[in-house]
Amino acid sequence: MVLLANLASFSPLAADTHAPPHARWESDIQTFEAADRTNLPPRNATLFVGSSTIRLWKDAPTQFRDHIIINRGFGGSHLSDSVAFADRIVIPYQPRLIVLYAGDNDIAGGKTPERVLADYREFVAKVHATLPQTRIAYLAIKPSPSRAKHQADMKRANDLIASFSTSDDRLLFIDVYTPMLGEDGKPREELFVKDRLHLNEAGYKLWASIVEPVLDKVAP
Repeated sequence: MVLLANLASFSPLAADTHAPPHARWESDIQTFEAADRTNLPPRNATLFVGSSTIRLWKDAPTQFRDHIIINRGFGGSHLSDSVAFADRIVIPYQPRLIVLYAGDNDIAGGKTPERVLADYREFVAKVHATLPQTRIAYLAIKPSPSRAKHQADMKRANDLIASFSTSDDRLLFIDVYTPMLGEDGKPREELFVKDRLHLNEAGYKLWASIVEPVLDKVAP
């Protein structure tokens, strides 16, 4: 019994108990890196990065036909995960513009708006330390029916990041939050798939109409 217990202590599962939170995305990141080895995206493109709302934005290349779009979304991720993997799925592409969507899962997972801002500041600092000319556009955390109880904190995080973005001409804040609210101040149900969290085709079309003028101006 002692021998079995000792063996268990050296199992891969046991070793993983001390792995950092972002380690759960390692296979996703390796998949991106494998694709890059055979088809490295061009420099000066527009990089979309963040959580599942980015990962599921499959129509972005056709919606933004005048722009080269790189999608590096990995579902369920937090903003801190984008920070952790910036050296591997952000900086190597040397993008002209980064469009980031993250913070949604953070707030739902119990992080404060102030923590989301701190992680965003860290992301910006990490990118600009190597790519000082790269512009970064933060997509506002969306209001969704399934996370309505977090709406106040999400709005607070958006306000903090919008304010921070005014401190640097390289930063932009794209307000997709306000257009997604109905006249009653609640998230518009018609913009979501059945899970009431992720966007449907109409939701992405709305986002594209808001994002496209930014891309045309910043990354012509």
